[in-house]
Amino acid sequence: MLKELFLLDPDIIYLNHGSFGACPKPVFAEYQSWQRRLEWQPVEFLGVDLDDYLLQARQNLGRYVNSHENNIVFIPNATHGVNIVARSLKFNPGDEILTSNHEYGACNFIWESVCEKDGSVYKCQSITAPFISDEELINQLWQGVTPKTKLIFISHITSPTSLLMPIQIICQRARQAGILTLIDGAHAPGQIPLDLDTIQPDFYVGNCHKWMLSPKGAGFIYAKPEVQSLIEPLIISWGYQSKFAVPRVSTFVDFLQWRGTNDPAASLSVPTAIEFMKYHHWDDIRKRCHGILCFAIEGISDFTGLKPLYTSDSDLFNQMATIPIPQIKNLPEFKNKLLSEYKIEIPYIDWENHHYLRLSVQGYNTLDDINQLINALKSLIPTTLA
Repeated sequence: MLKELFLLDPDIIYLNHGSFGACPKPVFAEYQSWQRRLEWQPVEFLGVDLDDYLLQARQNLGRYVNSHENNIVFIPNATHGVNIVARSLKFNPGDEILTSNHEYGACNFIWESVCEKDGSVYKCQSITAPFISDEELINQLWQGVTPKTKLIFISHITSPTSLLMPIQIICQRARQAGILTLIDGAHAPGQIPLDLDTIQPDFYVGNCHKWMLSPKGAGFIYAKPEVQSLIEPLIISWGYQSKFAVPRVSTFVDFLQWRGTNDPAASLSVPTAIEFMKYHHWDDIRKRCHGILCFAIEGISDFTGLKPLYTSDSDLFNQMATIPIPQIKNLPEFKNKLLSEYKIEIPYIDWENHHYLRLSVQGYNTLDDINQLINALKSLIPTTLA
């Protein structure tokens, strides 16, 4: 079983891969190996060898997401990347940053902070459930576009609703309208195939430590060559000298990669995570996981009588789904009981005044995990209704 290759507590039914991921044992061993190499000769590692190590890792990641390695820089996580872009771009009072009501809360805070300082407007366009088609999603989002729209910020796979957004078409329409795009890909790499050169967002931030199975602290930022000059370093360190001298790699890469002493082991382990997925035929694993998730959606919906956000035969979700449940009196207590009494780790979602469970299915999950969840919900929900 794949679960034996992960470091997860075997007594817990882990249905929350989407929050922080889970790292396989071989990948974690590689991560620790890099840390030991760093500590063996820190000066040589960080001062001489690191650029080459990172280049090799970026080349592997570039092949995985289909873009040149110099369009990609490793960063700690996707939220870090949103900060970089939000604090680099210059907006005038009244300029609009268009988003949706499906975005991750921490990223909303970033944009609210930036807009408060420069007088721009963070505009939230509502995209309502149930979700029917890509065309309908795009039409609802585009109702928020005005002549003042300077940037569209939207998730590839949304955090609260697990919705796979049609970002290739969104980016294409934005280019035609002269609008920049920033895509939050926190949940996308590893959960779905990613082809950045085809999608052509202006900026894309992603996590490797979630669905790509890398250690915590491995994320990336992508920028098209045409807009890389717009990026300023969030942390100014020695890489900033590329602005005035010949870059070690490129100004974009140097600004963000060469930022002072840090532990690069998580990023350097990304090629091993990619190889792990390749060895275990991860395309097949993803299909199996999607089938298990469809079974879960149907089983929970049959029990609750609540209509799903998307039909099980749609292509609007992949390995993660947000499933309606009845209104619960105390959601944190409900979650804690699932863990303490039934050994099930799963997050709740309170979105648009409705309650949901967000269910992740990864390669280590089984149909038995879902059956145990459904049985737990049948016992627990009637006792916790609002």
